[in-house]
Amino acid sequence: MELTESAIAGLRVDEVAIMDRIAAELGIRTSQVSAVVSLVAEGSTIPFISRYRKEKTGNLDEVQVRDSAHKFESGKALEERRLEVIKGIFALGKLDEALYSSLRKALTLSEIEDIWTPFKKKKKTRGMLALERGLGPLADIMVSADEAAVDTAAPGFVREIPETPELGVPTAREAVQGAMDIVAERFSQDPDNRRAVKQFYISVGSLKVKGVGDEAKKEASTYQMYYDYAEPLSALKPHRILAINRGEREGELEVALDVDEDGAVALLLERTRTFNRYHREAIDEGLRRLLGPAVLREIRSEASDHADGHGITVFSQNLRNLLMQPPIKGTRVLGVDPGIRTGTKCAALDETGKFLDYFLIFQERDPEAAKRAIIESVRKHDLKLIAVGNGTASHETQEVVAAAIAEASLPCEFTVVDEDGASVYSASDVARDEFPELDLTVRGAISIGRRLQDPLAELVKIDPKSIGVGLYQHDVNQKRLSDTLDEVVGSVVNNVGVNLNTASASLLKYVSGINSGTAKKIVKYRESNGSITGRDQLRKIPGMGEKTFEQCAGFLKIPESGNVLDNTWVHPENYGLAEEILGLVRGGGEPTAEVRASLKEKYAVGDSTLNDIIGEIKRPNRDPREGFPKPVLQKGVIRFEDLVPGMKVTGKVKNVVDFGAFVEIGIKESALIHVSELSDRFVKDPMEVLKVGDVREFRIISIDVVRKRIGLSLKSALKSQAKGEAQQQGPRQQERHESAGAGAAKAAGEGPRRVLVARKGPGEAARPDRHSKSYEKPAQPKREAEDDGMTYNPFAELLKNKKR
Repeated sequence: MELTESAIAGLRVDEVAIMDRIAAELGIRTSQVSAVVSLVAEGSTIPFISRYRKEKTGNLDEVQVRDSAHKFESGKALEERRLEVIKGIFALGKLDEALYSSLRKALTLSEIEDIWTPFKKKKKTRGMLALERGLGPLADIMVSADEAAVDTAAPGFVREIPETPELGVPTAREAVQGAMDIVAERFSQDPDNRRAVKQFYISVGSLKVKGVGDEAKKEASTYQMYYDYAEPLSALKPHRILAINRGEREGELEVALDVDEDGAVALLLERTRTFNRYHREAIDEGLRRLLGPAVLREIRSEASDHADGHGITVFSQNLRNLLMQPPIKGTRVLGVDPGIRTGTKCAALDETGKFLDYFLIFQERDPEAAKRAIIESVRKHDLKLIAVGNGTASHETQEVVAAAIAEASLPCEFTVVDEDGASVYSASDVARDEFPELDLTVRGAISIGRRLQDPLAELVKIDPKSIGVGLYQHDVNQKRLSDTLDEVVGSVVNNVGVNLNTASASLLKYVSGINSGTAKKIVKYRESNGSITGRDQLRKIPGMGEKTFEQCAGFLKIPESGNVLDNTWVHPENYGLAEEILGLVRGGGEPTAEVRASLKEKYAVGDSTLNDIIGEIKRPNRDPREGFPKPVLQKGVIRFEDLVPGMKVTGKVKNVVDFGAFVEIGIKESALIHVSELSDRFVKDPMEVLKVGDVREFRIISIDVVRKRIGLSLKSALKSQAKGEAQQQGPRQQERHESAGAGAAKAAGEGPRRVLVARKGPGEAARPDRHSKSYEKPAQPKREAEDDGMTYNPFAELLKNKKR
């Protein structure tokens, strides 16, 4: 392509090419990606597209729809940035064929930005200055002729320019050096060279970490395991990256990348046909001064981005499973928020979660009075279930509750409820609007009780980051985390459906097409006009346009409606079709092939829509949460002191992380099951075996009495016993771990090496800021033999005994 002004101005983003790449990556057709992109551009939401536009997308599921939309958005942004940089460099008069080719071949934003960086700086690079001095032709000779030709041509570039002396070339030697600067920059800007060096560094390089401080500081440090640590770049684990980045930000760790620069230079020389020593020296200089540091920045940045993405994925999967916990419908509940100094707050709720009354007990100061109050409330309000928060004084409160149930033979049970985020809700604007006359501590008890009645409806009122199912939420990109968690909540809400007449504004705002403002208008309309009796009535709500109605109507259910279809997943746009099918199904019939063909032609629908409507009419308003485990109901109380190794306990999974899972077993202290104890077979990802909300029977394998830490197992007893005996072998096992670490260090590459720092600046979440030479390579760096997750894990000491 000729780099003319009209040609550059005519460059456009090729959206079809982007969709082709997405289709190949996802294993779907380009037409399916195009359909998603078009629907999103029209204002359709992901839940709406995946449920009600299956014919257009070719039956893509919600994940495929979301991936198609997100990948197109990011791919288009990348191409737009590429064109911006091309046009920006052209406007500076600096764009040549080599630079244009490099920009066109760049696959990532990092590659594009590194090419653009020298041109946006006020200070010119050495290569740019050499070009201004007219040394470009000499650089061309340098990469195509022998040394003698370069030496012969160089004197011809010597010149003096009195009015602009900085553009002069005093000697032939300086002419050659300037040409080498141009060659070095051109070479470093080539994406193929960049990718080759990156692959080489990752395959043989390692991440090295040193602690800042003496032994005393090390002993007290959260980052103790990283004080003398090395890990091959090819084996970096996401939660370790997050831990190390945090330690570096807090000034407790120094981080460097150990790479073999000489090996990288040799690799590049093998890939390139060189004609003279100047050419070879320029490649060497380009790698050490320009390409190498850029690649290391990219490796560090991508490792952090990947760690962010992994942490966010783990959090979002846990959150989805938590929100999908089944409600306990039609049950009156007593919500209990345990406390000591200010007492324990108890709130009685009816079947719909309506607040009835509350009372205060002091379970330790006056347990008899506490029992009487509980008994009186249960009988007065016909309560069937007591939800006890798992915070401070939970165990003492459970004892009083259990005693009250037993002594009075109350027809109810109790369970322990995770109260993470209850205090956040209690002090929120949502809680104040809902219960302006109540103290925030009472609001907390109400929230605990409602979490049992309908977890989804209650938990959406709380910032997802405060719910307590993440491990890295404070160390990842916060905007990216918030956006992803909002998507997860929205996905679950629209997958479950919403009762239009009982849903709070907090829940309604996650419904497809509805924002916070519209949600508040719906609630206000209900308060002014009473219950909504039909989906068509939605159109009377201020701000409810036709597009909003189209997007939200199918997800809003109205049990009170006279039209049975208003309480199904059938969208109003298909009511005519549904009514015909309804008549057939109610009469005990089934649409024949001829009837199906007639209906499809009459209503212009496909098999997917027809099948969905038939299935919904046969089994209306299915709740996808029905298959998830229900809460563990208790009649007695166990104490930490009651636990012994070998005992079996029933527990509910509270949080799943990279190194295992935290389990609620009915006492204040959470137990931990390490990934190595999840199964007799090897388990790489704990989510292969457990998810948040799972109820399983675990065996206690270790108890730390001092720190009150509990280790669990799902392995067969014989397997764990054999493992325990192996751990008793002591020195031999330690020797194996040390040799494994040494082997890993050796595998990271031998020979002359250089340790470079690729450091993340304070407050930066994704991009590293600079490179510089750093400390010497330790003689024999230590490396942990397995992923034990100690940095953020309160069971660090326990995990040290869990080496495989």
